[in-house]
Parts: sequence; C-alpha cells; structure tokens
Amino acid sequence: MKGWYKLYITRNYAEASIIKGMLEENSIEVVVLNKLDSSYLNFGDIELYVPLHLKEIAVELLNSALMN
Repeated sequence: MKGWYKLYITRNYAEASIIKGMLEENSIEVVVLNKLDSSYLNFGDIELYVPLHLKEIAVELLNSALMN
C-alpha cells in the first residue's frame, strides 16, 4: 500500500477496533486490513495502516495509549 504506513499488527479484532477508534478520534484516517483466515483464526493478522504523512503523530498516539 503505497503512501501508507503499517502502524500495528494484531490477531485480536477487538484490539484493532479500539486502536482504530482512538486514531479516528484524533482525526487520523485508518485502514484495517483483515488477513485472518475465516476458518482457522490462528493464521493471519489484522494490520492497521495510517497515511504516511501522519506516521509520527499516529506512532506517538499509539505509544501513549499502550503506556496507559
């Protein structure tokens, strides 16, 4: 995905949704790419992408959220 930065990877859909919501509350566009296998949830990941020009802000927000 050209022009996008892979900010976070998880296998937990709830965690991905919470992070996506936090970023959107701070006016950062987020694309969620769900690569989890629909039959076997042990395979694949959920990836969160943000626009490249908002990378630094998104990283700071994520780090701040994960510290609390």
